[in-house]
Amino acid sequence: MASSVVRATVRAVSKRKIQATRAALTLTPSAVHKIKQLLKDKPDHVGVKVGVRTRGCNGLSYTLDYTKSKGDSDEEVVQDGVRVFIEKKAQLTLLGTEMDYVEDKLSSEFVFNNPNIKGTCGCGESFNI
Repeated sequence: MASSVVRATVRAVSKRKIQATRAALTLTPSAVHKIKQLLKDKPDHVGVKVGVRTRGCNGLSYTLDYTKSKGDSDEEVVQDGVRVFIEKKAQLTLLGTEMDYVEDKLSSEFVFNNPNIKGTCGCGESFNI
């Protein structure tokens, strides 16, 4: 059974041109560093899996879990030695998205800067496309 990694927040990105990339998801250096740090304590896990589920006041929310293997329909993103698997249901919603890790005085969380989002809820945990 997969266990939850950490919280994730959604940000709608406006006026950003979607550029063709090889990966559906790009990671910032801080996200790469944090994932490496989290996986160091989980030697039997090979990466993290990003998914979406129906939840919250605005429709969808991201899920992050440790994973021991790639699923049959998962898309794999490898960047700087980190493996991120995207569930089939989440693949279209994540195209062109940047995954970041942000720390401030009150919180630390993964943030998905997604140009496909049409709206988010007030707390930033759910979104619609």
